Amino acid sequence: MAEKLVLVACGTGIATSTVVCKRVEELLKENHVSAKVIQCKISEVGSYEDQATLLVTTTIPPREYKMPLVKALNYLTNMNTEKTDKEILDVLK
Repeated sequence: MAEKLVLVACGTGIATSTVVCKRVEELLKENHVSAKVIQCKISEVGSYEDQATLLVTTTIPPREYKMPLVKALNYLTNMNTEKTDKEILDVLK
C-alpha cells in the first residue's frame, strides 16, 4: 500500500501553511498515523492530485480536487481545533 500523503496548502506556501503543517505533523505523531506531509502553495496542489490522500488548507481552493479537503482556519484562531483534528484523522485512519 502506498504511503499516505497529506498536502498542507495556503496562498503562498509560506505563512499560514507553516503553522498548520507543524500542527498536522504533531497530530499525526500523537495518533501514530504514518503519512508524509508536504507544505505547498494552493496553486501547486494540482501537481500532487493523483498521489495525495488529503488536502488541508487555510485558503479557498480554486477548484475541486480528487482528494478530500479539510479547512484548517481554526488552527490559526485556535478555536474548535478538535473538530479539525477529527476530520483529518477520520480521513487518514
